[in-house]
Amino acid sequence: MSTMLSRMGAWLHRQMPTHEQLEGNRFTAPLARRQELFRFTRRSVPRGVAVGLLVGIFALIPGVQIVGAALMCVPCRGNIPLAAAMTFLSNPATTPFILAGSIWLGNQLGYHADLSTFHALYQSGAGVGEWGRWLLSDAAPALLVGLFVISTVCAALGYVLSMWFWRWWIGRKHHARRLRPSRPDATAVAKSENPA
Repeated sequence: MSTMLSRMGAWLHRQMPTHEQLEGNRFTAPLARRQELFRFTRRSVPRGVAVGLLVGIFALIPGVQIVGAALMCVPCRGNIPLAAAMTFLSNPATTPFILAGSIWLGNQLGYHADLSTFHALYQSGAGVGEWGRWLLSDAAPALLVGLFVISTVCAALGYVLSMWFWRWWIGRKHHARRLRPSRPDATAVAKSENPA
């Protein structure tokens, strides 16, 4: 499990934008000057995860997700790079499942959207106009309510799991530090080398 977590941490580290990249972009430069939004603390990490999942699943528009997550991290004081990385969980491979699940959930909550039409449009590679007409029918309320519920539940779960993971990680580091042999005091070493 430790190897898998290390790999996942390395992958997330590679995906996150650097502080210099954010400062170089004119849109994100004002955010990059606020150092507290880029620190990994026990409060900012769960907030960043929750914001990234909430915006990433609800928005489903690639450019809007990262910008929306970064802007939402400002009042929430969440970690911006982590929130941006979490938006990648909704990607071209997972989006159809998120949409289908949202429509199904919206239908279960009393709205009406035809899933067979959704599957037919997806299978045929329909254009934006056809998707727009379908959404402007009675499918939009079911989709939006389903997306809201799924993104809110995922954000809450992400918050709790990342808070638990943070405590586990820090506890593991403290345990490893306690098990390390203590270094001898510098003055004791100097006295043993130069007995007077």
